[in-house]
Amino acid sequence: MIKSVMCAVDVSNGDIDSTVLEQAARMAEMDGAQLDVITVLPDFGKSLVAGFFEAGFHEKAEAEAARHLRDLCIATLGEERNQSVRHIVATGTAYTEILHAAEIAGSDLIVIGAHKLDIKDYMMGPNASRVARHAQCSVFVVR
Repeated sequence: MIKSVMCAVDVSNGDIDSTVLEQAARMAEMDGAQLDVITVLPDFGKSLVAGFFEAGFHEKAEAEAARHLRDLCIATLGEERNQSVRHIVATGTAYTEILHAAEIAGSDLIVIGAHKLDIKDYMMGPNASRVARHAQCSVFVVR
């Protein structure tokens, strides 16, 4: 029985990941599981690149990502269902942060989308692939 589902989305994709979120919500509802939705921002703070951004840039980016995440959840799941969803905005390497959040949440299942379709559409993207390889729980990849 699944008690917790972690759904990873990229809010920079607009509503492309709504299919991933819908699938995660269906799987969570089947067992009455908690649904957590995560998006990950790149970490520019510890690199040479950080000096090119204005002070407070990261905090603004986090707030904007959180707003986009809530908007995606409301548009996809509805206002009522969104009330029970835990929204997570993390900073770092996507697959590392997804795995870390899933571990902390005690997730039994991670739902993640494959990369954007292109010439390599027969392979998973690097984040989905790494999550699937290194997760301590089951992983469902949505195309």
